[in-house]
Amino acid sequence: MNKKYFISVSLMTFVIPVIGFLVEHFSTNIPLTFELFGKWFIFSAVGLRLFVAGLQQSIKPQFTAKEIFHIHNTESFIIVRELGFANICFGVVGIVSLFKSEWRIVSAVASGLYYAFAGLLHIIKKPIGINERFALWTDVFIFTILLAYFWFTI
Repeated sequence: MNKKYFISVSLMTFVIPVIGFLVEHFSTNIPLTFELFGKWFIFSAVGLRLFVAGLQQSIKPQFTAKEIFHIHNTESFIIVRELGFANICFGVVGIVSLFKSEWRIVSAVASGLYYAFAGLLHIIKKPIGINERFALWTDVFIFTILLAYFWFTI
C-alpha cells in the first residue's frame, strides 16, 4: 500500500467531509442534515479528491499507471494524463459547488456516474494490488453517497 495515497484518499473521502459538516453545523447552528453532509462530501470526496488526483495524473502519470493499474508501459502515460485533465475538470465543479449550491446536483450526477463506472471497471478487471482494491472500495462508497444525495435532494 502506498501510504501517501491511502492517507490522502482517506482524508478527502472520509475525514474532511465529516469535519466540514460538523464545523458548519456548530458554527452556524444549521441542522445536521444529509444535504449539509452532501455539501461537504461533494466538495471534498469529489472536488478535492478528483482535482488532486487529476493534478497527480497530469504531472506524474506513472503513479496511476504503475501503482493503481499495474501498467508499466510508458506509452500509457498519455492516456493517464488525459484522465487527469478530466479529473481536474470534475474536481473544479465539485470545489465550486461549495460556494454555488446549484452546482452540487450536477457534480453529484456527473461524478457519481464517473465513480460508478470506475468502480465497475475495477470489479470487472479484478483488482490486483491493495492500492487498486482501495480505489475500488472508495469509488463504490463515493458512488453510493452521491446516489443517495441525488435521490434525497431531487
